[in-house]
Amino acid sequence: MTNERHNASAQLHAPVPLAECALARAIRTIGDGWTLLILREALCGVERFDAMRDDLGIPRSVLSQRLKQLTSEGLLQRKPYSLPGQRPRDGYVLTERGRALIPALAALREWAETHLPGGPSRLRLQDSDGQKVLTHLIREDGEPVEDIAAIVAVAVPPDTNPA
Repeated sequence: MTNERHNASAQLHAPVPLAECALARAIRTIGDGWTLLILREALCGVERFDAMRDDLGIPRSVLSQRLKQLTSEGLLQRKPYSLPGQRPRDGYVLTERGRALIPALAALREWAETHLPGGPSRLRLQDSDGQKVLTHLIREDGEPVEDIAAIVAVAVPPDTNPA
C-alpha cells in the first residue's frame, strides 16, 4: 500500500457510529472468548453442558450464562435428551442463524493457523463430501479479492440499501 493511499484513507473516527454498525453488533453478540469457544464446541457436535464444561474448563456459572445468551440470541437451540436413570436435560445445537457463523469461525481458524504460534490445527472443517472448507473474500461482482490491504471501510448514505 502506498503512503498516499494510506494517508487518503486515514480517518480520525470510524465512518459509521457503533450503534449503526453490523460488525459492532456481531462483536457484541459473539465477541467474548468463551462465547466463541462454545460456538466451536457446537460446531464440533458437542451438545451436552457437562461435555462443554469439561472440554473448555469453563466455570459452570459462566457456561450457563453464555448458553442462555446464545439461546436468547437465536444462535443455539435447546435439544432435550435423557440418559438412562437420569433426569431429562437440555443439550444445545446450532440453529440456522448459528450455522450462518460458520464462515466467520472458519476464517478465524485459518487466521490462527497462519498468524499464531502452533501451526496447522488438527481440527479440519469439511463439507459432506469430505472436501476441506476454505474461506475467501469475493467482491459483489463475483471476482476474488486479491489484495486485502486494499479493503477500506466506508459509510454509505443513510437513505441507501448497504447490501
